[in-house]
Amino acid sequence: MPDPLADVRKWADQPVTETLIKGGLSHRISRLTTADGRRWLLRVLDPRVSEAGLGIPLDQEIANTVHAADAGVGPRVLHRLPGALVLEYLDGVTLDAHTVRTIPGPIAAACRRLHAGPRFVNDFSIFRKLDEFLALCRTHELGTPDGYEDRLPAAAEIERALAADPLPTVPCHNDLLPENFIRCGTEVRIVDYQLSGNNDPAFELGDIAAEADYDPDLTVRLARAYFGTDDRRLTARVRLNLIMSNLTWTLWFAVHHGLLKERAADADFDYEAEAADKFSQAVRDLDDPGFGRLVDDVRGASPGSPHPPHHHARRLE
Repeated sequence: MPDPLADVRKWADQPVTETLIKGGLSHRISRLTTADGRRWLLRVLDPRVSEAGLGIPLDQEIANTVHAADAGVGPRVLHRLPGALVLEYLDGVTLDAHTVRTIPGPIAAACRRLHAGPRFVNDFSIFRKLDEFLALCRTHELGTPDGYEDRLPAAAEIERALAADPLPTVPCHNDLLPENFIRCGTEVRIVDYQLSGNNDPAFELGDIAAEADYDPDLTVRLARAYFGTDDRRLTARVRLNLIMSNLTWTLWFAVHHGLLKERAADADFDYEAEAADKFSQAVRDLDDPGFGRLVDDVRGASPGSPHPPHHHARRLE
């Protein structure tokens, strides 16, 4: 593979130094400093990640990164290289789970900016991603947490409930762990479009809530900040997507650990432990006595009703 740093130096026409940024679980991320003092971010995309189903194809990720920049929420794309991007360096603070729990309003505002921007070049479904990961685990005999397949009927029930009255899809990030938020002054920006695609906006919110350990009350606050209403059906939709986030990303870590062992070892990260933790959170919510109420709320049904009334898909204003 060509040396992207050499290509950057040729493009910049001056010396460029590279400082590796730790924390990326899939790709090589570096801060670049030019001889004249400018700072950029270099994102080198490992093709093995998308080949293993752990990210979208590289050309789609690059295209979506450009669209997110056009929406004013992603970093500007300064230069494209084969399999790599030189991005605007966002001079801000990388958020952690605690901070994401304290600012649901700005987080929701960042999502609304992304979702109102240009549509992405691909679609994304958390349910089809689960199917894809499950097929990989079965084909390659990868380990999954005990009892995982026993929970698949519940995932199918969630999909049926959400499909009864779908929201229009919007360009979503789909992997909003706290570290993908950068606070720049009063604004929150979003980075890393490895799993991006047009999707149900309620998944975006549920995924944020899952990754930052939101409790039900805080999840309601996030949904209210995003949708601008206290609609119980929308809140239930977000909470069901929180469960799907934990259930599906359990397998992301299982597949990464099983198919990219060398990269997993280099990352100094316990993928098996993370898979077990996400699955335990999904089980907690699936076994909660309120789970059935969430399904009924999303379908607009009375508790236990087999025939929910039909509603037209809402438009996000």
